[in-house]
Amino acid sequence: MRNTFPLLAAAALLLSAAAFRTAPPKGWEPLLDPTLSKWQTYLSHRHVPGDKGQPPTDAQGQPLPPIGYDKNEANVFSVALQGGEPVLRISGEIYGCVFTKQDYTNYDLKLKVKWGQKKWLPRLNEPRDSGILYNSQGECGADYWHSWMLSQEFQVSEYQKGNAMGDYWCIANSAADIAARRGQDTLRYDPAAPSVQLGGANNAHFCYAASIEHPKGEWTELELINVNGQSLHLVNGQVVMAVNHSSYLKDGQRQPLTHGKIQLQSEAAEVFYKGITIKPLAAMPAQYAKYFAGK
Repeated sequence: MRNTFPLLAAAALLLSAAAFRTAPPKGWEPLLDPTLSKWQTYLSHRHVPGDKGQPPTDAQGQPLPPIGYDKNEANVFSVALQGGEPVLRISGEIYGCVFTKQDYTNYDLKLKVKWGQKKWLPRLNEPRDSGILYNSQGECGADYWHSWMLSQEFQVSEYQKGNAMGDYWCIANSAADIAARRGQDTLRYDPAAPSVQLGGANNAHFCYAASIEHPKGEWTELELINVNGQSLHLVNGQVVMAVNHSSYLKDGQRQPLTHGKIQLQSEAAEVFYKGITIKPLAAMPAQYAKYFAGK
């Protein structure tokens, strides 16, 4: 019989080396594995042109139910190992999300993102788009597209037509205060500007003035620091947005929105994520306090 021990030993060494390469630093919890064991999925409806934010209807004009939870139609969400590391592919073919089973508060979240090639209606002529939705609460489908939970958005977008990686969006009736100056057609984040309240009925878009994402085909590093209603959006190590007084509107009054699940959007573009890790924080790191001083 052929001695297979050397081959088995070599394979074991390769596997352990791969595990070592992908192991997060001490204190960081990996959130991504080959089976998406820490996540659930939700899919809304296949896009119907001209739906104007309304769900499709049957022959009697009654709204059709969404595809729903944990029904991965068309394999929208999948994980493959690349270099011993799990990589999440979101095809974007159907609007929806993959979201953590656990509720998180006061944390530092890190991950890497890279664009794929495919685009889908209704965004064939728009920049590629996804997003990290945090402080997510309630049921999916609360937003205009009937796809996501009430939450705050760390925009993941190609730089085009004023869109930039790290922009901020309100999802459903969330609200926040952001230091911003009004440009020609939008509000743009400026840490030296006065704070502006947005949210609720005014689903406002705040855009960082410059794009610092890496070129298409390369991984861009994202980081979300979220502590006690204050959050920072970082792209390739640079702060591009500071979100203060995270909240939502209930009966016209702002209520705190400081914890929740984390969603990654499927939004008509193929996108890849890897290196998703999270670390609990007791307080906002001292080096970032200046972004909220006097706000």
